Amino acid sequence: MLIFIVQTFWLFIDDLAGKGLDFETIFKFLIYYSPKLIPIVLPLSILLASLMTFGDFAENYEFAAMKSTGISLIRCMSGLLIVHIMIGVGSYYFSNHVIPYGELKSYNLRRNLAKLKPAIAIREGIFNDLGQMNIKVKRKYGLEQRLLEDVIIHEKTIDHKNRIVIKAKRGELKSKTTDATLQLVLYDGNRYEEIIGKDYKEKLRLPHAKVHFEKYVMNIDLSTFNNIDLNEENYTSTFRMQKVNQLHLSIDSLERDFKEQKRVFSDNFKKKHYKSQIKSVKIEDYKSDSLITINLLNIIQKNSKWRRRQSVNNAITDVKSILRSLENKKRTFFIYQKLINLHKITLFDRYTIIFACIFLFLIGASLGAIIKKGGLGLPMVLSVLIFLSYHYIGIFGKNAAEDNSITPYLASWISTIVIAPFAFYLAKRASYDEGFVNLDFLIIPLKQVFKKVLSSK
Repeated sequence: MLIFIVQTFWLFIDDLAGKGLDFETIFKFLIYYSPKLIPIVLPLSILLASLMTFGDFAENYEFAAMKSTGISLIRCMSGLLIVHIMIGVGSYYFSNHVIPYGELKSYNLRRNLAKLKPAIAIREGIFNDLGQMNIKVKRKYGLEQRLLEDVIIHEKTIDHKNRIVIKAKRGELKSKTTDATLQLVLYDGNRYEEIIGKDYKEKLRLPHAKVHFEKYVMNIDLSTFNNIDLNEENYTSTFRMQKVNQLHLSIDSLERDFKEQKRVFSDNFKKKHYKSQIKSVKIEDYKSDSLITINLLNIIQKNSKWRRRQSVNNAITDVKSILRSLENKKRTFFIYQKLINLHKITLFDRYTIIFACIFLFLIGASLGAIIKKGGLGLPMVLSVLIFLSYHYIGIFGKNAAEDNSITPYLASWISTIVIAPFAFYLAKRASYDEGFVNLDFLIIPLKQVFKKVLSSK
């Protein structure tokens, strides 16, 4: 869990760094985000723990002692199997109640953190955002770099137009940028302001106002610079925040609306591009020696070549316009279908974690009994490889389901379907005290062939 939390911290480092956040806020975000890691961490932990435990049993010949007293491997695993079934059921309730709540809190907190601006630090050569103004300085020097050279300031007006510009040769920061009020003193400069006239003639008569100053003191209020409520929750209904019953309702509503949208688009498309264009044509109305080709759309009405060329060009333009409209609608429908598939994947994931806990325990316990190796060496390597295979099969399936290449149901269950026969196969071989793979049916015939070849030579 600690490894995945550290990875999460680096994943969102851009949202957290440089914004003056206290440790409590960062810790709160990690706590809210950590429930999402349980569906990944729990199966991996079960696989590693079972592989290490049963590998240690086999390495110390404890299985041999159990078997000598008539206790089989399946009987040894039965108690832990019941425990892991309970863990799987508990993980379902955890993913149905705790994870949506954690997603609600972490998502809203991350969106609020994204609104926070970086801690103020005036850098040379670029415009720096200071609440209601942007400031640019050519050079900073002096004690604590409080003295500024070639200062340019753009003040923001109420209508968000750039109408006030202040330029000064020198400046000085009288207070720190971390204070609630920043006092900035400018020397030897000008203030330009565009005047808003009542009409166009007045605007031409009074284009702008210019004021020269020797010393200009500015008190910049920074108290509202990052006045953002981090506990505000504006997003409460995304599919990852919903429980199973809410997901069922959302899927039904989305599918019903999607079906209705396709029906309406189909009806409108037919009326616009087919029923209004296609006219009934009687073949007997045309003579066999006529130069006019019989056509269903009636786009050619005369024999002149220019008329034919114009009609064909118009038809090509109309078809291209229709194709563009269809492509735009196709993208819209694709996004809508993807949203439905994401809802379904989230719903099915709540159930797959139950079987993931059970099957990965069977794989770990059986493989540990076969390899007869405990500790953090080989078991760690094998568990990571097995889990990565399981995890990436699920990721590939879900990515394919987003664009509707496969059904969301298959995408959510494909990793479980793959590991299930593997788990039963290993449990059977471990119960009979056989190796990982029996290749005697290949090795023995090859040995006999080599013996015959060597004996003949």
